[in-house]
Amino acid sequence: MPLWAGCDVGSTTGKAVILDESGVLAGVIVESTLDPEITAKKALGDARAAIEGPAGDEEFERLVGTGYGRLQIPFADENISEITCHALGAHHLDPEIRTLVDIGGQDLKAIALNDDGTVMEFAMNDKCAAGTGRFFESMARTFQLSLEQFSDLSLTSTRPVSITAQCSVFAESEVVSLVAKKQAPADIAAGAQLAVVRRVISMARRVGIRPAFTISGGCAKNRGLMKLIEQRLKLKVARLDFDPQLLGALGAALLARRKSA
Repeated sequence: MPLWAGCDVGSTTGKAVILDESGVLAGVIVESTLDPEITAKKALGDARAAIEGPAGDEEFERLVGTGYGRLQIPFADENISEITCHALGAHHLDPEIRTLVDIGGQDLKAIALNDDGTVMEFAMNDKCAAGTGRFFESMARTFQLSLEQFSDLSLTSTRPVSITAQCSVFAESEVVSLVAKKQAPADIAAGAQLAVVRRVISMARRVGIRPAFTISGGCAKNRGLMKLIEQRLKLKVARLDFDPQLLGALGAALLARRKSA
């Protein structure tokens, strides 16, 4: 049975998806190491282990690497931009998607899709961690909460405070100052979420916001963030029937399968 794989090595996590002719056999997420090659091997090994039966031992017909560490996956047959892979993954799951924002660990990308899932246009912010997963990790750490707890806390806010700092380091200092001033933690958390929402919307507008609109990356699991994006855009964020953090790896696996045909 032929197998195809996609491996997305990001700044904070490594992801792998394995396909056969019928669809997804396995998808896993692991923490990134300092060495992208080791991260890729770990992700692919865990994905293989998740496949029941002898199929997990089959060699890959083709393996496509993506993500910031894609050039350091020497055993990949091809390395393709995560922008292309995220677009294809979203299109495969929902052909109506026309605008995608990927909130990664250290960058933020907005992608406009053509009708066939190819990239029409994209915009990217990779110069600062503001508006990314790292920013949320910093905020949650300040509150001594998990990311899920931080998201849930923001949902209880009645009056979000304004977080004005554009830099994630300065924003953390601003949050500490607001805590010292006895501002309600829920309102501070919601303010931090809104700071990211503003960046997401600004980035999306650079490529043009057309429905259907969706979010990929681990931050798409942040319920507080998704609610605020919908409120500010007055637009429903399409929920894909797949882990949004695996979208790039899925697109890479789909490209591997397509190029083997």
